Order: sequence, then C-alpha cells, then structure tokens
Amino acid sequence: MRVSLASPIALTCAAVLALPLPLAAPAAATAPPAASALPPAPDDLPGSTQSLPLTPLGGSSRAFGDGSARPADQGLTRRDVRPFSLLGVVWDDPRAALHGTVQVRTRATGGDVWSDWQDVETHTDQHGADPDSAEGASGARRGATAPLWVGDSDGVEIRVRAENGVPSLPAGLRLELIDPGEAPGGTTRAAAEAAGLSAPEAAATSANAELAPYGSAWIPALTKAETERGTVRTAPVQAAKAKKPYIGPRPKIVTRKGWGADERIREKGFVYTKTIKAAFVHHSATGNNYTCGQAPSVLRGIYRYHVLSSGWRDVGYNFAIDKCGTIYEGRAGGVAKPVLGAHTLGFNTNSMGIAVLGSYGSSTPPAAVVTSVARLTAWKLGLHGINPKGTVTLVSGGGNLYAKGKKVKFHAIAGHRDGYRTDCPGTRLYGKLPTTRTSSAKYQGR
Repeated sequence: MRVSLASPIALTCAAVLALPLPLAAPAAATAPPAASALPPAPDDLPGSTQSLPLTPLGGSSRAFGDGSARPADQGLTRRDVRPFSLLGVVWDDPRAALHGTVQVRTRATGGDVWSDWQDVETHTDQHGADPDSAEGASGARRGATAPLWVGDSDGVEIRVRAENGVPSLPAGLRLELIDPGEAPGGTTRAAAEAAGLSAPEAAATSANAELAPYGSAWIPALTKAETERGTVRTAPVQAAKAKKPYIGPRPKIVTRKGWGADERIREKGFVYTKTIKAAFVHHSATGNNYTCGQAPSVLRGIYRYHVLSSGWRDVGYNFAIDKCGTIYEGRAGGVAKPVLGAHTLGFNTNSMGIAVLGSYGSSTPPAAVVTSVARLTAWKLGLHGINPKGTVTLVSGGGNLYAKGKKVKFHAIAGHRDGYRTDCPGTRLYGKLPTTRTSSAKYQGR
C-alpha cells in the first residue's frame, strides 16, 4: 500500500469538547528508560525502511559526471528499489561529522524520468538530545543527515564526497529509504474504543486527556476566554496572575493519533523538564516538494527516520507546522506539558522545539506558517507565564556557541541559530521571527 494523501484535518470529530479539565503538570521529571528499552520494529509495522550500505565510487566516471570521482567518494549507482518517499544517510558514530556533500537523485514510481541532483543537509549534529541526557548518551544513536522528502519513488542514485583536505568519510555510511506507510484508520473516539488501543497508544492519547476525548485525531481550538477559564485556576505559574492572564487562545492541534504515529516504535514512558521558558523555531530541511495533504506522511517518515534510523527515543520536535499552517503534536507526552525534546542541542531543557516542515533558506514561509507559530507560542508560552516579546535565560548543556554551564539570554521565541552555529531555521524563516513575537504577544492580550 502506498502513502495516502488524505489529510486527517478533513475528518469529522464525533465529540465536541467545551472546556478543558485541569492540567495535570508532572511533579518531577520522569526517569527515562534505558537505551535497551527501544523496541525492535514489529513485523506488521506500517511502512518500511530499506537500509543500503554505500560503496566506494572511485572507479565510476559517471558518478560525478566528469570522471572526477576520488578514492574516498562513496555512493550507489542508479538502481531499482522498493517504493519510498523520504531518504537520509546515517553512519555508525553519532559524534563523527560528515564533512562533505551528499547528493541524490530519484525516479518517480512507475516512470522513467530521473530528477536533478538534490543536496541533502549534512550538518545536523546541532539537532538532538543534550550531551549529558540519557537520550544523548544512548548507545542506540547514529550520526545522520537531515531527512529529505522526495515523494513516491522507486529508483535512487547517491554520491557522497568529502571536503577537500578531509581524508575520509564517517564509517558505516548507509542510505535509508523510508516508506512512511498509510495512517491507521479509526480516528473518532467510538472507533478508537471499538478497535482497542495498544498500551503505547493509550498512554500517548491519555497524555492529552484534559484537552480532548480519548483517541481523538485532534485537540479542538478554544477561544481566549475558554482557554483562560480552563487554565488560570490550575497552572501554578499563572495562579498569581489570575486577574490578568496572558494566555493566547488554544489553537487546533492534530494529535499523534491524527497523523498516524505508530506508538510501538518509540521508547516507553515520557520525560519532562520543569517548565517552558522559550520556543526554538526550526525548519525540517526536508524540502518544500510536498502537498499539505502529504504532511502527515512527511511526519511519519521523519518519525521513523529519527527513531529507527537515527536511534532517538521519539521524534525530536515538540510540534510541527506544515506550509498550510496546520499544527501537529510532535514528541509524545502531552501538548500542554513540558515534554523534554531533542531539537536544540544544549538548550532542550526548559524549552520547546517547533519545526516548520520544509526548507526556508531561500524560500519565504507562507503567511499561514507565521500565524500558526504565533498562535502556538501565545498559548504554550502563556501557560508558563512567558511574554513572547520578552527575553529569558537558559543554561547551556554544551555546544559550538556556548560552553556547558554558561547562562545565555534568548528571545522567548528564538531561532535555532541563536543557540547553535547553524543555518537553521533558514534565513527567510528566521527573518519572520520579529513579526511572530509581536503577533504572539497580541494573541496573549499584551
């Protein structure tokens, strides 16, 4: 079965939620499971991953078009493969950087025309868990490029070249070809209960029990007044500000159930931080060649790549937003809770990561994206008493800009590049953050 292009947004919610029940904030961080708790992929897991070892290209004059292949170059010549839609390259040592270029071209399923060469983003070590965290120290982790969405394809060619002066590429290079599979059915509460959720599915949906009915495909939007009535009396940070709560209206959020996350592949349990002080904005670097109806498939592909190919405990981002402005739940644990993510190396504690699906170095993000980032941050930062136009202080867990232990002042809505030397979230998206801060504050009523 190939990837369904039907978006869960088109589904009709059977139950209407008037107001949320009190939020159940975790009393303390939950101890993460050991690395060995990451389960093997079940045989009946929707979708598939083809893992192909790269080989030397030194004798292939065709690989680089001009006969310039060098002994250190690796890749694969054109070949037929099982259908896939997303790809990336992984290697053995997560601490080893791939100093070089990765280029791929693909053939659409059922056709005979090959795409032009496309670049795959290689500098992705700035994403991921903090070095001293249990996830960061996990022996399951691998080095990895960013994933690239190429659409329904059944042919691939890849070439990897080290930079001048770099003697070799990382050991164990493999091309990961991912079919995200179709989203499972049964998204209404009645259907979910009839089908019977597995224990991991029940845990993921129960984490949002205060906000939406059991097994829901999405968390419904609330007005600002409804949001204030449902949160002021229960959010500890806001209790002293009950006379003037600065919380934006809760936006509609597609749940993990809604975009088809298979809860069996992630580690069990959830890990929380103490609070949320800042939101780091990213782009996924997966390219912009997807339709909004395909966004759930893109997310399932990224999820599978992060967990099964890269060895993470779950998808790294706390939220994702597609180019039509739809907001999705990312890492499991509850959208209103301070879930510890793996998105901004060194600054995952007391922050959240928002990934805009696409690449925004030279492409301008649609207005719907900027609006959704503003609405999401107005609500989530507001739950923790944070002014989106203000600044906050975080302590570095280590990185290439700030040493471990250094106190760093950030905008409450920051770009990934503010905490790490990187191009993320792309120049065009980063340039929209001042507008986003102003809009987010207005949604809060400031």
